Amino acid sequence: MKSTRQPTPAAPAARPSRKPRAAVLTLAAALAALALPAAHAQEVTLKVAHFLPANVSGHQKVLVPWCADIARDSQGRIACQFYPAMQLGGTPAQLVDQVKNGVADVVWTVPGYSAGRFPAIEAMELPFVISDASRGGLATWQYYQRHAQKEFEAYKVLAMFIDGGVTLHTGRKEIKAPADIEGLKLRAPGRMASKTLAALGGQPVAMPPAQMTEAIAKGVVDGAMGGWEFVPSTKLDEVTRFHVDPPAGQPFPVATVLTILMNKAKYERLPDDLKAVIDKHSGEALVVRAGRNWDDETEAARAKVLAGGGKIHRFSEDDMRAMRAATAKVDEEWIAEVSRKGLDGKALAATARELAAAP
Repeated sequence: MKSTRQPTPAAPAARPSRKPRAAVLTLAAALAALALPAAHAQEVTLKVAHFLPANVSGHQKVLVPWCADIARDSQGRIACQFYPAMQLGGTPAQLVDQVKNGVADVVWTVPGYSAGRFPAIEAMELPFVISDASRGGLATWQYYQRHAQKEFEAYKVLAMFIDGGVTLHTGRKEIKAPADIEGLKLRAPGRMASKTLAALGGQPVAMPPAQMTEAIAKGVVDGAMGGWEFVPSTKLDEVTRFHVDPPAGQPFPVATVLTILMNKAKYERLPDDLKAVIDKHSGEALVVRAGRNWDDETEAARAKVLAGGGKIHRFSEDDMRAMRAATAKVDEEWIAEVSRKGLDGKALAATARELAAAP
């Protein structure tokens, strides 16, 4: 007899547990959460390059403290690695390209080394404009903000300042009057300095700062044009004995614009909080720091030269009038030159002098 017992229905297949998937999602969320502060806590090391040895005051008292400030305010997330004296290779004139192309992240350099490349800022280097570094630096920064930003648009400009004035340092021949400059071969720090020296009857010689002292010692050149602040650090005081200055408070024959530039892409890739740190310690704050340093070092250098037996001659008011007359053509030629490039040279020259003369 057939059994009437029904087969036991198969148990329904067990539903897969959601726990493993939930665990995966939880882990992914945790990793994503961890990634957010990691990105926020991005760390960066800036390669900082320049053309002078590490013992100069611009390195020790401007760049090093600036880096210390941004390291502190970023809680150590920004650091600097220094490459002084062209340790990344190339020549001083190539620093603007090194920072533009990312070979260096930050450079301290002289725009005038790249002759004609930054014409607007040259107005601050016209003859007899600058009398000191502090006021002159602020004037240069204000001038840059008004009239020279376009020619530096490929960079993040951290500072635009000035050395406070370039004077003459000679080894064997003392300069007591403008006529004594006639025929002297002097190292000139840039295009406008060369034009000014030539207008005064001298023979400008272009050479890197590293070669200057030896060239004077060997008699290749008679001396150098340069700001006071770099006399001790380049040992210029060891190969020169005679120095000249304008009357107290009056402008120097010429000055050298200096700048600290950052690779623009490097800056723009920084998170906003690190950009804020860079900005806080750059611009006018960095210009003021540089100007104060240059003025302090100028006084210290003068004292060191006198203590070592050097002589400092101050030009008379008549000398100043004669030199202004002789260099008037430098202004005229520069105005004509930059006007051909589409700039209002006359207005730029007038603005430079107006800003530099402001109290």
